[in-house]
Amino acid sequence: MNNILLYVMTVLIWGSTWLAIEFQLGDVNETVSLFYRFGLAALCMWLYVLHKKISMRFNLVDHGFFVLLAVCNFGANYLLLYWAQAHLTSAMASIAFSLLLVFNIINTRIFFGKPIAKRIYFGATMGSLGIVSLFWHDLVAFDLQSSAFLGLCLALIGTVIASLGNMVSVRNSNREISVLAGNAWGMLYSAILLASFISFSEHSFFNSAPASYWWSLVYLSVFGTVIAFASYFSLLKNIGPEKASYLIVLFPFVAVILSTLYEGFVWQSNTFIGFVLVIVGNAVVLTPMHRISAWLSPSLPQPAVSNEAKP
Repeated sequence: MNNILLYVMTVLIWGSTWLAIEFQLGDVNETVSLFYRFGLAALCMWLYVLHKKISMRFNLVDHGFFVLLAVCNFGANYLLLYWAQAHLTSAMASIAFSLLLVFNIINTRIFFGKPIAKRIYFGATMGSLGIVSLFWHDLVAFDLQSSAFLGLCLALIGTVIASLGNMVSVRNSNREISVLAGNAWGMLYSAILLASFISFSEHSFFNSAPASYWWSLVYLSVFGTVIAFASYFSLLKNIGPEKASYLIVLFPFVAVILSTLYEGFVWQSNTFIGFVLVIVGNAVVLTPMHRISAWLSPSLPQPAVSNEAKP
């Protein structure tokens, strides 16, 4: 029951963060918003790891990878996704980001030599066709100035960068570095890097914004970053990464429902087809072939055993 609660809570939180990001756009520069978000998240993470007395001492090489983690997982990827959502609904951005699974598997092969199963190619093809279907109208009327097409490109680049950050996290785990410790350092470095960039830019650290902005910021920092990651890491420990990874497949469902209710997201035939292809493609990527075969192959009837005595 505890695992089910963690699973549902993480899906609902991460699925809803895409809508919460919409309230972060427009009033405050995206870089400043991210500084607020990861500065608050870093504070919460450090209070937690210090309370749990988790070792935070690492060598310079490890700190270099923490900086890389900050750039890829807590900086550039989010900045690109924030920019993408200025041109896309939260539902479309969430669906594009779900291709993270495919990029993760490809990069795992490149950086760690893990072989790619045949079903991965099939799932990746389905996911790619799904993205094409989702943005079919924009691709037919191809225009470099197209707002939706620009948003798609930004979302996909952000997803690739996030995948590279995941590879850094895998490297840190292979070094037996606590995930919580690595994330605490990564979020701190992210806040420092963002603050440094803002200091040399025309943007101000102090901004006026409506209450919806600040409430969504707290939600993204505390729930979307600290609590959701803690829940996800608990699931990784309790049920393993294969089952826990289905979160990435499920949270677009939450994002699409919320976008339909609150953003006026309108379903069209190509939208429905694309959504199904992306979700099914990711499910195929995550599902071992023997399970797929078991689902597709009907159970063969067993021969009846007679209890009658032979003559």
